[in-house]
Amino acid sequence: CPSWLTPPDPNAVNLILDPGLAFGTGTHPTTSLCLQWLDQADLTNKSLIDYGCGSGILALAALKLGAKSVHAIDIDPQALQATQNNAEFNAIASNQLTMGFPESTTACVNILIANILLAPLISLRDTFKSLLNEQGILVVSGILDEQAADLIRAYQECFLHQQTIALNGWSLLVFRLP
Repeated sequence: CPSWLTPPDPNAVNLILDPGLAFGTGTHPTTSLCLQWLDQADLTNKSLIDYGCGSGILALAALKLGAKSVHAIDIDPQALQATQNNAEFNAIASNQLTMGFPESTTACVNILIANILLAPLISLRDTFKSLLNEQGILVVSGILDEQAADLIRAYQECFLHQQTIALNGWSLLVFRLP
């Protein structure tokens, strides 16, 4: 909900998020798919990486939905600033959220979520694997339905495909480490 509006359902998990510096307001189907996945996941006491955090919407949603800690990663300094601003709007504790460039994290987390395009997703496969613990779950979106099979093929050497969810021509894929 933008800061100038009252959240429509005060009893729901609400994020205060103003459109601005970085991508991610929740209206694009890929962001919506990620938010829906986070909402149904058991995030209690889980650590998470939001890779390509943009506005920080997925990182902040994960924390509000029970994640213990989140690392928000992006290559764009404006995205990291937007994430910081949005964390402050949402009263997120500084000990729950860390932000930085990709080279700044060596975390080993329970869940990595990345809502970015196909080419970067493919090139980051080994990086993603190295950032997950043994029971790690990888959630990726930002791909068109017709690209899903290509990504599954590219990841099959390192990950087990668990689920595909589609919305309006876009897909979210869930993988686990073998």
